[in-house]
Amino acid sequence: MKILIADKIAESGVDHLREQAGFEVIEAYGSSPQELKTLAADVDAIIVRSASSVTREIIEAAPKLKAVGRAGVGVDNIDVGAATDRGILVMNTPGGNTIATAELTFTHLLSSARPVPQANESMRSGKWDKKAFQGTELFKKTLGVLGMGRIGSEVAKRAKAFGMTVLAYDPYLTDDRARQLGVEKCDLDKVLRNADFFTVHMPKTEATTHIINAEAFSKMKNGVRIVNCARGGLIHEADLVDALQSGKVAAAGFDVFEKEPLAADSPLRQFDNFVMTPHLGASTVEAQENVGIEVAESIAEALSGGMVRNAINAPSVDPAELVKLRPYLNLAYKMGTFIQQLTPEQVTMIRLTYSGKLIEMDDKPLNRAFQRGYLRRITDDVNDINAPRIMDRLGIRGEIVQTNLEGDYTELIRAEAVDNSGNTTVLEGTLIGKSQSPRLTSVNEREVESILDDRFILVLENEDVPGIVGMVGTVLAKAGLNISNMFLSRNSKEGVALNMCGLDAQPGKDTLEEIRSHKHMRRLTLIDLDGTK
Repeated sequence: MKILIADKIAESGVDHLREQAGFEVIEAYGSSPQELKTLAADVDAIIVRSASSVTREIIEAAPKLKAVGRAGVGVDNIDVGAATDRGILVMNTPGGNTIATAELTFTHLLSSARPVPQANESMRSGKWDKKAFQGTELFKKTLGVLGMGRIGSEVAKRAKAFGMTVLAYDPYLTDDRARQLGVEKCDLDKVLRNADFFTVHMPKTEATTHIINAEAFSKMKNGVRIVNCARGGLIHEADLVDALQSGKVAAAGFDVFEKEPLAADSPLRQFDNFVMTPHLGASTVEAQENVGIEVAESIAEALSGGMVRNAINAPSVDPAELVKLRPYLNLAYKMGTFIQQLTPEQVTMIRLTYSGKLIEMDDKPLNRAFQRGYLRRITDDVNDINAPRIMDRLGIRGEIVQTNLEGDYTELIRAEAVDNSGNTTVLEGTLIGKSQSPRLTSVNEREVESILDDRFILVLENEDVPGIVGMVGTVLAKAGLNISNMFLSRNSKEGVALNMCGLDAQPGKDTLEEIRSHKHMRRLTLIDLDGTK
């Protein structure tokens, strides 16, 4: 397999890839977009930093491409949507530069409090202007941290060491994690109104772009200080210019900008109290070594069928967790393909409910497995990466429910598919015995015990009259088909029986039609649990 490294990474990372059996490494540093497009034509993976972009055009020109790795955190230079549509894994290296970026953030915080860069520049020009560079202390001040992921948490730890009070805004921050870090979890408005210093550590999304704008500045204290070492565009730069001019912002420090490199005529360059660095967040020897090794290891593992780490567009599962999940992934996959074949009309919504011990596990891989099963007879080339986008394109809305309600089974997956007419098809399934065999326990609210290890399952609904089982057995025997197992479920209210027959081989059309045409037969569906579209 070929791996294209478009931007230079640590030599140790390159060496790691070269040491793997069956890998060919192509180093193409400084290549133009057209050159990358040509080189990508027969590669299995591409590694970039921030200089090169993996565009939709490059992705479409790479039919063998399986993975794209970013030696860094942000993936703005990768068309994640195009990669996801193609089922291509996109990974980053969020841990490698955490400390480096946190320390640079604190460097900017200190520089905003004490004008050391400005004093240094003054002295280089021959001056000794001691009174011109009065600052303020961090001690007993309040720091607002927007985004409490890896880097935001590390910044908060350092702020606490300086005796600062930390107000944290992050929709995903739990109360337990906030207590562990010693920060106060707040809504955005409270942070804006009470912080003396601000730092942002969020991904750039539709919701977070320009999260700090003129309205946000208007709520802040006068003389506030603000830092951005995360992503350009989180802070509205034109509004920041106004805030610096008015004195609302006493000082600011940026390592990232909306457009990079920063334009030579950018108005931000005119402010002595605005400290700029040219995107140096990961620019330490240690960070470069870490992200180079991390991206190389991630790509190697992904291509070799190992654990997927740091995936942007697919669940990342720890190997130990995967061992526990694997039987349930098989169950979810088979339930997905079963319910797709059992539902006669176009589905508009699918609700998955996990109960018992399953709520202690990560449900994302289970959701993807179910979606893969559901889609496998609808479209080609579906995998864990592109399954959710395909479901979206089909107009199928998803809901996930977790419940502690006790039932007959210690773990249960319930799938409900609602079609265009408002009808709901329901399956429930679990694992049985030491072999963890996948079983259906309920079909449309009727108790069953159907083994999902068979290739084919014949699902029959018929009027509950004598002779149906014999007729089915006779027709199948005449066709040379053996029944591996059979389960019957009667409905006394409606007088309709459910018959589920596991088969060793696929019945022919004539055989199915003979059973279907019986005068007491209401519905017949042949479920293929392992076939192709």
